Amino acid sequence: MFSQVLSARHDPVARILNVDLVAVLVAALLPWSTSGVAIVMIVWLVALVYTLEVRPFLASLRRPVCMLPIALVVLAAVGTLWSDAPWGVRLYALSPVTKLLALPLLLYHFERTKRGLWVFAAFLISCTLLMAVSWLVLLDPGLSLKHGDAERGIFVKNYIDQSQEFALCAVALVYPIVILLRDRKNRQALLLIAISVSFIVNMTFVVVSRTALVTMPVMLAVFALMHLKWRTNVILFAGTVVLAALAWTASPQLQATTEKFTRDYRIYKELNQPTSIGVRLEFYRKSLHFFAEAPLIGHGTGSTRGLFEAAATGPAVLAAGQVIGNPHNQTLNVAVQWGSVGVVILYAMWLVHLLLFRGEGLVAWIGLMVVLQNFFSSLFNSHLFDFHEGWMYVLGVGVAGGAMLRENFGKAAREPGSAVRS
Repeated sequence: MFSQVLSARHDPVARILNVDLVAVLVAALLPWSTSGVAIVMIVWLVALVYTLEVRPFLASLRRPVCMLPIALVVLAAVGTLWSDAPWGVRLYALSPVTKLLALPLLLYHFERTKRGLWVFAAFLISCTLLMAVSWLVLLDPGLSLKHGDAERGIFVKNYIDQSQEFALCAVALVYPIVILLRDRKNRQALLLIAISVSFIVNMTFVVVSRTALVTMPVMLAVFALMHLKWRTNVILFAGTVVLAALAWTASPQLQATTEKFTRDYRIYKELNQPTSIGVRLEFYRKSLHFFAEAPLIGHGTGSTRGLFEAAATGPAVLAAGQVIGNPHNQTLNVAVQWGSVGVVILYAMWLVHLLLFRGEGLVAWIGLMVVLQNFFSSLFNSHLFDFHEGWMYVLGVGVAGGAMLRENFGKAAREPGSAVRS
């Protein structure tokens, strides 16, 4: 393989391999580094350019799975024209959206190659290593790279990003575990069970985000409805309730996380204090008012912070006086800036990407979980535009979606009369 990598200058097959390997490196870096992902993605784009076939690539852009992310970026770019924010703020708000432009490129490339699972394997291995380091940081907080405001068991980044990674890996492993058990490959199944359970145990006893607590049951419920019989679902549901109760009883960290829901809401309502839930409710209420003021095309790219500054009442230490450029809800984030037009494009994109993964198989399952996790977690955050969760979505949908497009094209080619239709 090493000699093939070095022969890329003269060998088109080697050039494709190099693009695959750089994508694997991006996936491996994603749990650990922000700047590393940005730098290596630029390398990936440069490597991809040397493999592009112009006509097939342009033809691929006409598909809805590619057109809708591009449309959202174009709307954000055009939205800078009617925004009242300073130009520096407008361009800064445009930047998080532009990562969606990588989606058509990833879909195009991974429709040509069968190495998509390498990318997912790299992400799983990297997250497993991070999980092991998380336990070490729990035992010795001095090992964390985040000093001063370091969170419990966090080596890099933050507990929200880490929980999103661990939750996705834990749920994504359920499908191959079931398949391996059905095929009586018990050793491989036990290994994956151990890894999946380790992620869950880490989230139970070290740290977990409340968003992960909401999204994981939904993802598991989708698996049960799609792949298990109703009697099995009843048994698993009862078992899950019992295990969840035992985990909550045994984990002070999990108890503190769940109890914080009601405590934060009560403090917000009674004292107008800026708790996590309180400020979100305040952001949602004000964002709906901003949307009602400009329901069609919104207030423009980067306008959110200025609107919150004008609507702030009282000192900044109170919930009503909080100012932010992100309302912590993906739909409202889009609605405030680009109105109903933006919301329609956003939901159309989610729907089209979701329908892309209707088939059977591991890749379809991974893609489905990536879309579902992003959709439900975006009810509480703007995860599509956040760097880490946004790249999880772009990379997951791009790689898995390309594989599904290749598979669907192969099925169409095998159908009777397909040669005539094409």
